Amino acid sequence: MIVGAALVELHVHGSQSLKEKRGVVRSISQRVRNRFNLAVAEVGGQDTWQRAQLGFAATGGDVPRVRAVLERAVRYVEELHLAEVVASDVEIVQLPHEAVGLPDEEGEEG
Repeated sequence: MIVGAALVELHVHGSQSLKEKRGVVRSISQRVRNRFNLAVAEVGGQDTWQRAQLGFAATGGDVPRVRAVLERAVRYVEELHLAEVVASDVEIVQLPHEAVGLPDEEGEEG
């Protein structure tokens, strides 16, 4: 199983309150969820008026596909122009897949 994560650091220009920033972050998060079917969470900067860090997560069967969807999501956030992308990073982890101890169709352990 392949697990990918992206961290996107945002600067919300002109935001004068946490409420304004949360509105922008909520809009970006919902758009990314809807368009790319990713898990999205605000993972940093919750107490600041103009900074936010969003985390995206995806799983899949092959590295290039997982990396590509995360990189497209980061580009999409940049193209929205709702906030400036200050920094971003994408990491991919390949978890071992072993069917040890799971019963097969006949009920025998493999």
